[in-house]
Amino acid sequence: MKRVKLVIAYDGTNYHGWQLQPNGISIEAVLNDALSALLREPIAVIGASRTDSGVHALGNVAVFDTENRMPAEKICFALNQRLPEDIRVQSSCEVPIDWHPRKQNAKKTYEYKILNRKIDMPVGRLYTYFCYFSMDVEAMRQAAVFLIGEHDFKSFCTVRTQAEETVRTIYSLDIEREKDDVVTIRIAGSGFLYNMVRIIAGTLLRVGTGLYPPEHVEEILDAKDRQAAGPTLPAKGLTLVSLDYETELETVIARKNKYWDYRLIQAEILEKKKAYLIIHFCHPDEFDRLLARVTHQAVRNGARWVYVCDKEADNRIVPGKAFGYYVFTFAHAMLEMRKLVIQGKAMEGVGEETEFKELKEDVSTAERLAFCQGMNETFYSVPNSAALTDAETKTWLEDKKKHLYWIQVHGQRAGVLVLQERADGLMVDSIGVFKDYRGQGLAKCALAMSEMAATGWGKTEMILQVSDANTAAFSLYKKIGFSVKKTISRWFVTEGRLKGEEE
Repeated sequence: MKRVKLVIAYDGTNYHGWQLQPNGISIEAVLNDALSALLREPIAVIGASRTDSGVHALGNVAVFDTENRMPAEKICFALNQRLPEDIRVQSSCEVPIDWHPRKQNAKKTYEYKILNRKIDMPVGRLYTYFCYFSMDVEAMRQAAVFLIGEHDFKSFCTVRTQAEETVRTIYSLDIEREKDDVVTIRIAGSGFLYNMVRIIAGTLLRVGTGLYPPEHVEEILDAKDRQAAGPTLPAKGLTLVSLDYETELETVIARKNKYWDYRLIQAEILEKKKAYLIIHFCHPDEFDRLLARVTHQAVRNGARWVYVCDKEADNRIVPGKAFGYYVFTFAHAMLEMRKLVIQGKAMEGVGEETEFKELKEDVSTAERLAFCQGMNETFYSVPNSAALTDAETKTWLEDKKKHLYWIQVHGQRAGVLVLQERADGLMVDSIGVFKDYRGQGLAKCALAMSEMAATGWGKTEMILQVSDANTAAFSLYKKIGFSVKKTISRWFVTEGRLKGEEE
């Protein structure tokens, strides 16, 4: 058994959309029949985008499973000989058996074309919507700015939509007038609601013809009411241009608008199955939805544990309360601890066998990578530790206020130390001792060295952050004179599973 991916182009004029229909022929039905005849076994394709009746495509995607031994890359050529001339498979290739075209992160790009002239042109009648009135493209561009980003697009979808969640992200929205009097609205996003692109096109058309001022589009978004937006333009002007699938997971997703501001950190999903959601701001009416939606996104992307911090309020994440599919429990608090520096203090307890070797900006690539690996292995299980990348390590080395050290014992690397000079003191960013050297007091030695460095740089106070769940580190810091000054953040965690997933 193998799974084959198809990229398909079609003229949707003569079809009742992509999906199988009881009252007319569909793209899906034609493909199923042609593939079944070619491969001599029952075939049912799974499409990425179920386009409506009359909508065209340059690059829709579908997959199917087959026992046939025909090479996957040759199927498109054989299949095209059996398809009508208004459907053509552009390419075919084998993909993993669990690859699903609707369960992968992808950027979808659509174009809507409007012929804007005094008299219609029959040659393009099947692929453009005709508008007699003069259109102000610059006003349409001004209106489009309000739609870019992550928003609730409830005003821009058909009332009977089956979508549970109406928040979507638009990455770009460009409007151009071509030489042939065609105005092209090109829109790319993470996904689209039912009729969303055609309603956006209808709304922008009203802006272009002067019925709406550009800023009215923001009011339409805020209304969350289909009646507030423009008309749904005919399907014939719409073309699905492409689906560009994510080849590697986005490490940080940051979204901000007038209703919310958050960051989803996904750098540790592949290795640790952990994601971190930091909510900087969220309107009270949107909080539960945002928490459920973004947590679900992280779980779909592979996170088993999602840690959440609400920077704005302490009481909105309620342990035991269901947020969509997920229930959270308190995980830990991040604390800031400080200690006054004793000027001129010697490095007590640091033997001759222990030394601290600073890495310089011109360090070799191999040594820089080794430091990065050492950091990540040391802090693998520490709460809220972020996986360090080589690019970040290079940035740290270029920062004159940041100091990176190997902790060495008898010339052998035994751990890592990162210090940062700040206006209010010396920040002990990281102390990590490698497994084979633990229990020998090296962390205490590193703190003593840090205090001596602080006096040399004229700092009067040492600062560090620690999780109250990291009891060993917390106990050490208190023992040598650090005290808690404030709680920086409180973190909650859910062990996320997709709906229907078994234990």
